[in-house]
Amino acid sequence: MSEASTPNTPEEKPASEAVNPTPAPPPAKAPRSGGGGLAAFALLIGLAGAGAGGWSLWQLHDMQSRDQQQAEDLQRTRDDSAKKVDELAQRLDSRLSALPSATELDERRRLLANLQNDQQRMSQRLESVLDGSRQDWRLDEAEHLLRLATLRLSALQDVASAEALVQAADEILREQDDLAAFAAREQLSRSLEALRTTARPDRVGLFLQLGALREQAATLNPLAPTFEGQGDVLSELAAEGDGSAWWSEWVKKLSDYFRIEFDADRNVRPLLSGQSLSQVRLSLSLAIEQAQWAALHGQTGVYQQSLKQAEEILDAHFNLDNPDSRALRQRFGELADASIEVKVPDLNESLDALQAYLQRKQAQRRQGAAAAEEAQ
Repeated sequence: MSEASTPNTPEEKPASEAVNPTPAPPPAKAPRSGGGGLAAFALLIGLAGAGAGGWSLWQLHDMQSRDQQQAEDLQRTRDDSAKKVDELAQRLDSRLSALPSATELDERRRLLANLQNDQQRMSQRLESVLDGSRQDWRLDEAEHLLRLATLRLSALQDVASAEALVQAADEILREQDDLAAFAAREQLSRSLEALRTTARPDRVGLFLQLGALREQAATLNPLAPTFEGQGDVLSELAAEGDGSAWWSEWVKKLSDYFRIEFDADRNVRPLLSGQSLSQVRLSLSLAIEQAQWAALHGQTGVYQQSLKQAEEILDAHFNLDNPDSRALRQRFGELADASIEVKVPDLNESLDALQAYLQRKQAQRRQGAAAAEEAQ
């Protein structure tokens, strides 16, 4: 092989080639589509970074403005608080300046303590006075009840009412719970037992019975005597002759107006009619009413005298052959024996004992009041 055809090694390259090396072939170009996507992606990343940076800057600016606003508000609040504190301090100073001094406070405390002590003493005295007044009222009420019981016994002989009144007076003394009232209560107990053992007639029932009899007496009618010939002149005249009926009727009618008896064994009373009968009935009614009044008031003499007067009116003006008159006369006799008067006990000793207890109670209260005034 010739030298021209011998391959050249790198050491043997000519100087021109060494000075001007042959440029390397250009790299193969990537496809245009792949390079554009990468650039777009890089651009997006850059834009995102720029946006994030801008948002961060905006957030930072917003936070700074908020902090500044909060700082201003806080400063404003501090200023307002300081003003209020100053105002409160001024008010407190003014109030403290208006308060009294320690000496004045001590003086006022002393006066207040004295006032409270005086008020407490006045309250105690008022309670004692009210308590005493209440007791006095109750004791006066007991005395009044006992006086009323005495009046009921003396005027009406009402044993039941007197017993209730004396019992009420004893209850008042029992509520006092005072040993000094022992003598008065003892005497009241005696009076109560005396009243409980006293007889109590039924005056109301007797009054009602007499009222029923008075109504019956207002309807009494006289019984006309009948003509019965027993050998007298008129009967003999009627028997003579032919015994005609007209003569018998005439004699019978004539006997209703008058009769002649030559051998009469008792008086023949005139028939009552019209005004005379009304007057007799009125007299009988008045006598019975008087007996009723006497029965209610326990007047035995008046009661018996009134019933006796009613019997006399019946005997004088009404025929006892009449069943109504005879029954009424019998009832008057039965009621005349009824007991209406009551021997009531004397309550003056109980009244005297109660009055003595009241006098001792009042004397003790006056002594206590005088001692309290001296102590003050």
